Amino acid sequence: MNFDVLIVGGGVSGMQCALVLGSAKEKAFAADKNIGIFMHQKASHLQNALFNNVLGLNPKKLGSDILIEGKTQLSELYPHVSQIENEKVLTVEDLDTGYKVITNKNTYFSTIVIIALNYSKPFTINGLEEYVIPHKKANIKKDRIQLQNQNHLIKNGLYCCGTIAGWRSQFAIAAGSGASVATDILTLWNNNIHTKVHDKV
Repeated sequence: MNFDVLIVGGGVSGMQCALVLGSAKEKAFAADKNIGIFMHQKASHLQNALFNNVLGLNPKKLGSDILIEGKTQLSELYPHVSQIENEKVLTVEDLDTGYKVITNKNTYFSTIVIIALNYSKPFTINGLEEYVIPHKKANIKKDRIQLQNQNHLIKNGLYCCGTIAGWRSQFAIAAGSGASVATDILTLWNNNIHTKVHDKV
């Protein structure tokens, strides 16, 4: 199956990225784009998170609830975004025209790939090992990792967001990182005219 964008990871940064990309469907430059997200959530740090300090979330909000509610929000508002369940990405292979993404069940092709996994070891996606470095903003005792990148861009067509991009593990930072990557991609689709998507009353 062919995609314009495939997001690997269904945590905060991955779902926020998918939501922003999905919300651009009425724009001419995004109307025909095929967007997918691998909904990896078992290893998400949201599974045991409790939030009191995030703007817009009620105190004592459970991260495990956000994982469920985020999937519902994405499917109800932007059903054209394909949520790929129960598949683990094994390999990301660089091609001349994009990337081949191989999972434990299928093979996909995408022009753009976004890695939105957490910063814990081990990192098990073949083809990306050369970009793995020690995390620059995590406690050194925790032995976290990130992917080498410049403002989320690893190389042409390959992005990362959230903690794997080198950001600290805070909900608002991870969400902002995912949104930032999405708007970079929308800008790319919009002939490099800086682009954002706002809903208005």
